[in-house]
Amino acid sequence: MPRPVNVRVTTMDAELEFAIQPSTTGKQLFDQVVKTIGLRELWFFGLQYVDSKGFTTWLKLNKKVMGQDVKKETPLQFKFRAKFYPEDVSEELIQEVTQRMFFLQVKEAILSEDAYCPPETSVLLASYAVQAKYGDYNPDTHKTGFLAGDRLLPQRVLDQHQLSKAEWEERIVNWYSEHKGLMREDAMMEYLKIAQDLEMYGVNYFDIKNKKGTDLFLGVDALGLNIYERDDKLTPRIGFPWSEIRNISFNDKKFIIKPIDKKAPDFVFYTGRLRISKRILALCMGNHELYMRRRKADSIEVQQMKAQAKEERAAREQREKLLTEEKKKREAAEQEKQELQDRLKAFELERERQAEQLEETRKQTQELEEKAKAAEEERAAVEEAKRAAEAAQAAALAAASAEREEKERLEAEAAAARLEADRREQEALEKEAEAQRARQELEEQRLRMEMEKRELEEKLASPANLYMNEGDDHDENDDYTAELQVGEEDVPRPEEERETLQAKNARLQKQLEDLKSELKISQDSTKQTAEDKIHIENVAQGRDKYKTLRDIRKGNTKKRVDEYERL
Repeated sequence: MPRPVNVRVTTMDAELEFAIQPSTTGKQLFDQVVKTIGLRELWFFGLQYVDSKGFTTWLKLNKKVMGQDVKKETPLQFKFRAKFYPEDVSEELIQEVTQRMFFLQVKEAILSEDAYCPPETSVLLASYAVQAKYGDYNPDTHKTGFLAGDRLLPQRVLDQHQLSKAEWEERIVNWYSEHKGLMREDAMMEYLKIAQDLEMYGVNYFDIKNKKGTDLFLGVDALGLNIYERDDKLTPRIGFPWSEIRNISFNDKKFIIKPIDKKAPDFVFYTGRLRISKRILALCMGNHELYMRRRKADSIEVQQMKAQAKEERAAREQREKLLTEEKKKREAAEQEKQELQDRLKAFELERERQAEQLEETRKQTQELEEKAKAAEEERAAVEEAKRAAEAAQAAALAAASAEREEKERLEAEAAAARLEADRREQEALEKEAEAQRARQELEEQRLRMEMEKRELEEKLASPANLYMNEGDDHDENDDYTAELQVGEEDVPRPEEERETLQAKNARLQKQLEDLKSELKISQDSTKQTAEDKIHIENVAQGRDKYKTLRDIRKGNTKKRVDEYERL
């Protein structure tokens, strides 16, 4: 029995290990991969490998894996990547796994600078990448520095601006905080909707020459073939939509594109290698087929996938809604609990204050009682003195026979004693009245405090939830010609009417302009790249991806082919 061959397939977010037989075809391996990750939108993807000469190429699905020029190593290395790109991600990417694969691949292309992205847009995209990774912004959890380990901006952007990591984070978080409530899947889609407006999004560039021998770039993408000058990959000079092309063929390094318009000459270019010609042909066939498919009614399979995706999304949104409601309830319960705890604490403090007041009142009462006792004793002494005075008076009267002077003296002393006794009795009465008033005031204060205490206890009565429960591929053939099926009717070109997301969203446009002005202050213009300068010039001229697309398709096919030959 043949010995199995170990294979490693790296997707954008995982490594998969397989053991295949020497007879295994590319399609069988590809089917194993998509089945493992649960992906059904097969037409976008393929398996990449590095051949024995160091060139990156796509695995042919109709041939045996071991019969292709795969670099011999153990295990055999492949990358699962998007080979063809959609025109409109929001209309074409159905499954969440497909959206995630595109999100990760496009993000990597931007960060590695294979696709140019201006600084302000890089920050906006970074905010959506953060939302997709971390979910909603929470200032209590996402403290300053939490993005320090994340790769979010192209190195070119970092090098061109004199900003610290914290300052970049602040600008990213300013937008990130606005995405609250956006599901992670939707954040990835918003990222792609912005990224697909970038000029280099989904474009495969190839070195070519025209008949004059001028070095040019051929750009192959979802919408057609575009011609670029060698110093500018952002702004195509001439464009040919797929609906204008009926046949593509090549012989070694000579490529011939036959237009639908019989009056137009063939569009001819030259490549540097046979393998490059094969790759261009395969990309043209695949992109043309998808271009035409999009302009027809969806197949039953796609309709089913869209219906299933719609149901899954509805279920996901329902789960998200329930989670959000539960989170709000939990937050409300936490808030109510905190309020009750605060009220309880206030009650405890009030009780302590009242206890202190009661203690102070008790001391005052004790002092008043002591004063009242002293006043009583003094009154008793006065009574005793009065009785003594009366006794003395009686004694004086009894001694009537005493000498007159003695009698007068005694009477005078008795009178003085009575006056003193009356005075002291009056003072005792006044002190007794004062003590009585103090006792009455103390009693009124005690009654008032008891009433306040009862009212406070009534407000906090039965706090049942004080400590409540918090729970809750298109086969590539060896024929070097492809007859492209276009049909007799005019093929619609809705792409020529499109606008960028920024052009359609005034608020987003202003935010990007504001950030652009802010970043310009810290920008080191000496570090601007050729792409930066071209982008700035395009913006100043009022050009964007779709305006340029309309411009480069103006005139009939013959006019554009002639213009290409003059380059």
